[in-house]
Amino acid sequence: MNNEQQAPGATGTTPHKKRKILFPGSFDPFTIGHQSLVSRGLAFADEILIAIGINEQKKGYFPVEERIAAIRALYENDPRVEVCTYDTLTVDLARQTGANIILRGIRSVIDFEYEKNIADVNRSISGIETIFLLAEPEHAHISSSVVRELLHFGKDVKMFIPPIIQDRLLNKKDI
Repeated sequence: MNNEQQAPGATGTTPHKKRKILFPGSFDPFTIGHQSLVSRGLAFADEILIAIGINEQKKGYFPVEERIAAIRALYENDPRVEVCTYDTLTVDLARQTGANIILRGIRSVIDFEYEKNIADVNRSISGIETIFLLAEPEHAHISSSVVRELLHFGKDVKMFIPPIIQDRLLNKKDI
């Protein structure tokens, strides 16, 4: 894939380097907080690759194939957003796909401490930077793990999940 392209509306012959963000996570399920980060991340990049990490030791709440299909359906009309899975180091996937930035969301100081350490290691082994976007206040309490716990106890989680994701995932779980 060519990372050089002419910026929209540019008149010179100097191409700009395509900015591609990698947004890794389990997205089990993809929440309105994740959706907000993708929307806001697009202000910094030409495209975002949502990468669902595969961990064979963990059984997800929703099957990976269903998560992929649901997220693709959410962004089917936005060619700037792609979805994939991976089972390697995040920085290796970034290199393989031409992503030059990793995107992470921060909801709290606890998230920051954890994410900063990973970002430091990623930068030291690859040179790839991580940008942190703070969760919008109305989304700061939302996490996939909280949504899964609420689902486990039969609670309504529709306020935390984009409508297309609800249709694709929640209806299959008879919630």
